[in-house]
Amino acid sequence: MNALKLIVAGAALAMAGSALAQNVITAAPQNVLQLSAQGTVEVQQDLLQMTLVATRDGTEAATVQSQLKAALDAALQEAKKQAQAGQLDVRTGNFNLSPRYTREGKINGWQGRAELVLEGRDFARITQTAGRITPLNVEHVGFDLSREQRQRSASEAQKLAIDSFRQKASELARGFGFADYALREVSVNDSHDGGARPPRMMAAQAKSFSSADAPVPVEAGKATVVVTVSGSVQLR
Repeated sequence: MNALKLIVAGAALAMAGSALAQNVITAAPQNVLQLSAQGTVEVQQDLLQMTLVATRDGTEAATVQSQLKAALDAALQEAKKQAQAGQLDVRTGNFNLSPRYTREGKINGWQGRAELVLEGRDFARITQTAGRITPLNVEHVGFDLSREQRQRSASEAQKLAIDSFRQKASELARGFGFADYALREVSVNDSHDGGARPPRMMAAQAKSFSSADAPVPVEAGKATVVVTVSGSVQLR
């Protein structure tokens, strides 16, 4: 009988402890403020990417493929003369061959396309090299931030965001009648928009320049790097 009473008492204590734990866990935090702040830095784009293409068509797939390979090999040889790590990196892009059809759905020829990509921070070296590569035409020009530029800009924007977060937290704490605050949790995220305005490539669609080896004219824009700091603080 005494053993039964002890069991019942123990069960009651366990249930009380469980209920107490649930109350503690589910209790809503008091005087907690959610907020976020941003730091924004506008920076000059310092990475240039140029895509040069060769297109060929003919009745035989092997002939078209051979012509594309010859054009790409010649372009690679010329580009590699000026290659320098980080300043002008050279790589091949897409290489594809596809059939051309008649209205009746029959194959009446083949068309192909090969790409060469020039990328780096030395704009003059890249544009001059592109101008010398006569077998291919410039199709696309894009600008971005190099890894070094992105890291520097992100660090600067992060400092601005943290300072803004702290100032905002202090102002809000005082506004709600508290003397101070303590951080509870925080997250930091960064991004960039790729460019404040579209990049420009002037007169390069057909690459019709006064001289065969004239530099391809380009103009970089600016990118905006944004760091967002968000989280919660305990008002006290």
